[in-house]
Amino acid sequence: MSDTSQGPGWWQASDGKWYPPDATPGDASAMPPVDDVMAADAAAGVRHKIIGSVMPVLEIDLDPGETVVAESGELSWMTSSIQLTTSTSGAGSKGLMGAVKRAVSGGSLFLTEYRAEGATGTVAFATKMPGHIRPIELGPNRSYLVHRSGFLAGTAGVELSLGFQQSFGAGLFGGNGFVLQRVGGSGTAWVELSGELIEYQLAPGETLRVHPGHVGLIDSTVSFEITTVKGIKNVIFGADGLFLAALTGPGTVWLQSLPLPNLAHALAPYLPQPDSGNNTGVGGMLGGLLGGNS
Repeated sequence: MSDTSQGPGWWQASDGKWYPPDATPGDASAMPPVDDVMAADAAAGVRHKIIGSVMPVLEIDLDPGETVVAESGELSWMTSSIQLTTSTSGAGSKGLMGAVKRAVSGGSLFLTEYRAEGATGTVAFATKMPGHIRPIELGPNRSYLVHRSGFLAGTAGVELSLGFQQSFGAGLFGGNGFVLQRVGGSGTAWVELSGELIEYQLAPGETLRVHPGHVGLIDSTVSFEITTVKGIKNVIFGADGLFLAALTGPGTVWLQSLPLPNLAHALAPYLPQPDSGNNTGVGGMLGGLLGGNS
């Protein structure tokens, strides 16, 4: 990750983002603000819209010859002019080893390219959980780390790789919340974040401590490390976990309010329990009816 020792010279651009001393105002102004959808489309060369609120859908319009890439299995629907090609290459990786490295970061071994041929076409990707879809612009001075299942789609120049942690403890003790994908390259990517979205602008040296699962998307200029909860009573009796992520600016942090483990924990009491040998109750009755006599 970038050195974030917060030496002198870091400056904040008009889009609210912090840039290192060697970046120039031209570098920042060339990159559209993250929330400017029209500017994002202009930079990407494609048109997109996000439909819905609770379970949004990303629709991307492609002119003949234009392409977007997504992980295999993300497609929801597409028009007849869209042709797809699935392979292990793409998104900055070449060959099987590149695909394996991408899979380690939480992605899939295979990527699918969607191309409009002969006529304008539309391809759509739906979220898997209630939440938000966020377009992000990528360039030499703008890349991000996103939670392991956050990448939804991207234009041809987007690159995916493993977001290496600041310390080995992040990968060992942080859980899945700290297996992060690095989204870089050039162009536009769309990421999905679960639940409500809370944004923080961190100044150089400013630190925010976060439960790992709530880290959705961060600027690559933001450093992070694992910190332990202090106090023996907190460790033994607390239910907030032993570890917190310390995110240190400069940069922007987007937190998600509904990590998947939290949702799974909330649903666990209502899910069928393992069969203990007696098929009683509604589950047993349905099993008997569906299974029949063998």
